[in-house]
Amino acid sequence: MTFNAVAVANSFAEEVARRAPEIESVRRLPADLARKFAKAGLFRMLLPAALGGHDTPPTQIGLAIETLAQADASAAWCLMIGATTAAMANRLPAGMAREVFGHPDVITAGVFAPMGKAVDDGDHWIVTGRWQWGSGSQNASWIAGGAVLMGPDGPLLDEDGRPLHRMMIFPAAEVELIDTWRTAGLCGTGSLDFQVKDLRVPKARSVALQSDPVTVDTPLARFPIFCLLALGVTAVALGNARGALLAAGNAAQSKKAPGSARTTAERNVVQVDFARAVARLSAARAHYFETVGVLWAAVQAGGEGGLEPRNRLRLACAHAAEVSAEVSKTAYDMMGGAAVYLENDLQRRFRDAHVITHHAMVSPAIFEQTGRVLLGLPTRVDQL
Repeated sequence: MTFNAVAVANSFAEEVARRAPEIESVRRLPADLARKFAKAGLFRMLLPAALGGHDTPPTQIGLAIETLAQADASAAWCLMIGATTAAMANRLPAGMAREVFGHPDVITAGVFAPMGKAVDDGDHWIVTGRWQWGSGSQNASWIAGGAVLMGPDGPLLDEDGRPLHRMMIFPAAEVELIDTWRTAGLCGTGSLDFQVKDLRVPKARSVALQSDPVTVDTPLARFPIFCLLALGVTAVALGNARGALLAAGNAAQSKKAPGSARTTAERNVVQVDFARAVARLSAARAHYFETVGVLWAAVQAGGEGGLEPRNRLRLACAHAAEVSAEVSKTAYDMMGGAAVYLENDLQRRFRDAHVITHHAMVSPAIFEQTGRVLLGLPTRVDQL
């Protein structure tokens, strides 16, 4: 039976929406929800069939994450992290991939940024580092962190003089979690710091996601990792914004200002702003899914997609995340003072939306990066 990621995500929507205040309060995805997601196969969307995965097409991955984010952005963010870190399996040796990802309910987490250092020790790396934004780590069996490869004279460099780095994969029991996650938004993601010190990591349990060859040659395994991460982050933004518009639109039909006989929905300025917000989000969403489809077709045709389709997707993701934040603000503003109360989920939607735009995969810096390509300036394809 074919795995339907969107239907499975939708089956959790009611429970996740109902428990959104709890998720925010405990500042993490509750362990029982994480286990339910795992048993339902949501964290295995990117794993190959040989590991019991679902080889889910990128468009369906985006739709599934968006569906859950409409219920709650933090829960969808944890799903996105767990699902995308599983992509490491596609570049690990087969035996190591089974060791890490073989259990059907395994959950992984990790941070790509090379905040650690790894020293060569024969068949192992000796790894020390502290990483921020470890979303979902409390529920993970394995946690990965990027580390710069160190030689006797400093970082090892590639042919262009850039430091070499790899994702080091640690058993969760060997990782110290540090409770730093007290933030303005995405409060329920548990994106705390984690660290290791002088930890021996087998070299086979490390991976360079941008340069190691795939060990499972499928289109999904070849899909560019930065594009995969960007589409996941953006799916959370789009679902959160859609949830904000639905909440504001429903409330506007009954809410009345003190002393007014008209509902908020009957005010002309609200009608105009709401219609424009719906149109802007719909357009950004359509552009996003169009570019995901274009790159997916290019990857299916062979290789990992060229510079142009990668660039289009990265631009569409940054734009959609930005529009989603603006639309969430429109929905928040529609409700006036009522939106500032913690029992009104629009304040959470507003805060979550603006934290999402700070993620490196969709931050304003992406417009500069993609603009270089559009203007014909030299750009490495592996930077997209």
